[in-house]
Amino acid sequence: MAEKHKVKIHSVSKISPPSSDSVTASTLPLTYFDTLWLKFPPSERLFFYQITDLTFDLFNSVIIPKLADSLSLTLLHYLPLAGHIMWPADSAKPAIYYFPDQNDGVSFTVAESDADFSHLTGNNGNREAVEFHHLTPQLSISDDKAEVVAIQITLFPKQGFCISVLTHHAVIDGISKTMFERSWAYFCKQLIQMQQQNLNNSSILLPTELIPCFDRTLIKDPEGLDVVYANHWLAFQFDKRSLKLVSMPVLKAHSSVVRMSFELTHEDIKKLRDKVQGNEVLIRKAKELHLSSYVLTCAYVYVCLVKATGVEGDATVMLRVGANCRSRLDPPLPVNYFGNCVGGHGTPAKVSDVVDPENGIAFVADKLSDLVKGLKREVIEGSEEKILNVLKYVKEGGGQAPGRLLGVAGSNRFDVYGSDFGWGKPKTVEIILDRVGSIYLVESRNGGGAVEVGVVLEKPQMEAFSSLFVNGLN
Repeated sequence: MAEKHKVKIHSVSKISPPSSDSVTASTLPLTYFDTLWLKFPPSERLFFYQITDLTFDLFNSVIIPKLADSLSLTLLHYLPLAGHIMWPADSAKPAIYYFPDQNDGVSFTVAESDADFSHLTGNNGNREAVEFHHLTPQLSISDDKAEVVAIQITLFPKQGFCISVLTHHAVIDGISKTMFERSWAYFCKQLIQMQQQNLNNSSILLPTELIPCFDRTLIKDPEGLDVVYANHWLAFQFDKRSLKLVSMPVLKAHSSVVRMSFELTHEDIKKLRDKVQGNEVLIRKAKELHLSSYVLTCAYVYVCLVKATGVEGDATVMLRVGANCRSRLDPPLPVNYFGNCVGGHGTPAKVSDVVDPENGIAFVADKLSDLVKGLKREVIEGSEEKILNVLKYVKEGGGQAPGRLLGVAGSNRFDVYGSDFGWGKPKTVEIILDRVGSIYLVESRNGGGAVEVGVVLEKPQMEAFSSLFVNGLN
């Protein structure tokens, strides 16, 4: 059982864009890709940076000012993130409003923790999920207004610091979140370099690939699904126009839920690809398979998870895939489109097929390959059925028992380890998920095409999963 860590809050402030004639009040509509997630819990990433001689004075006089100044510069390009989601009485759906004269900005918390940095960034099975909660800020959300972003910077004296970025699900998907974080890191590193060279920071320009596109007219919605989704959320709340998020199960302090990271190296993924391609059942089918690192990683992890959680063989599980849909729409969106544009779907499968000792991995890879190839326009675009499925998920309290609904958060293509704010690359990056059975992917910190897999399970399940994951590759 982990001890309860103390956190000292040094300050809570608002970081706003620099004053400029170009910074005016603005409104950004939400599309149906956004309103689908209107009430869902926010998404959060933690970046841990190791600096073994870091004192409070250095942290407070150098690191915090640089992070705050660079965040302000970044918001000049990402103005909606400094605003709030609001749902006026005369509007059919919510939107993001930014008012520079009302002290709009991003909540910025500076804290200090007595936790063991090495333990939190390590990779043993004893890291309880609740141990990360004191490193996370809170989004200010009421019936009338919802913050878009909240940030907390936490010092671990003589060990390092952590950056926590919490974002509202109805505004940002993983691609957009990564673009914002990398833009912030870019500005911060440039500020440090400019100061060292005694240069003016006004000459810092954001690289083209990091300049966001907020053009909502690019999302075609002839059926008005953005409003249809909003109306369903209204009905779900008995016609109360509230922006408060739905309640999901919360982990109690000192729970037995732990998190652990695993790695599939380039060689491991090649072994899995060879295993699937050499499967006699699939050879007889003579079909072309989409065997990306994502598909092979998900297939292997899903099989291990179902076995570890002990789902009965006659039961059914749901295998899911998700994807960035920017290039899949007609016409396609720019790669720097900022907002939500993710899609996915799933297919049921019998547990006995998933856990089959000889054919399980190949069976799941085949199913996931079909799902990825099936991510066509008619599948990823909105429909009333999608919001009904989302509401059903919410009413069920966040899904079925562990191992029954199989999907992943994150992606091995986001390059989250590239977020260098000027003090080196992060030692580790965590996506905060607490639901038992949660899985997330990032590219490996070791590079080389490897994939890092994060898993959240009860301790006995984690021990079983770890054994299956490691031994299954031998």
